[in-house]
Amino acid sequence: MNETQSSAGNPPRVLIGEDQIRQRIAELAAELNRDYAGKQLLLVGVLKGAIIFMMDLARAIQVPLSLDFMAVSSYGDSTQSSGVVRIIKDLEENVEGKHVLVVEDIIDTGLTLTYVLQSISARNPASLKVCAFLRKQKALQLSVPVDYVAFDIPDVFVIGYGLDYAERNRNIPYVAVWEGETASSD
Repeated sequence: MNETQSSAGNPPRVLIGEDQIRQRIAELAAELNRDYAGKQLLLVGVLKGAIIFMMDLARAIQVPLSLDFMAVSSYGDSTQSSGVVRIIKDLEENVEGKHVLVVEDIIDTGLTLTYVLQSISARNPASLKVCAFLRKQKALQLSVPVDYVAFDIPDVFVIGYGLDYAERNRNIPYVAVWEGETASSD
């Protein structure tokens, strides 16, 4: 079985293509350049899923910036959130007085993002905003603030462009609907 095939051997169904991703990142970078003109920006990537999006976005941004990372998880090996957030890696940089932009791969339940925002907000940044690569439809009903969104998507499990199923398929250069086997959530 090919790494990008489901257990039934089907290729993944492309939801967002490479060209669409490149174009939208250029548009987001232009917005960020305008909104953060004259400021030093700290991008905080939420690992592991946001790393590819964050790096492509960082390369497109023209304002001075630095990078840091947090690793949290609410999925494990499942396609559904477990409802429990685990901190795996905290920030190394002091964010007090800095303009922080949290870069998230996908907003689903909002649980992980809410936890990350509470944690960073308690450290007194000058500003705190969110840039999400993907936002599921059900997340539109949440009160989680998302300032920049690359794409709104249906409520399906997706892989590629940093997003995985059980640590596989992150390197696919597009976003696809995962139609393979599913692991049950706890």
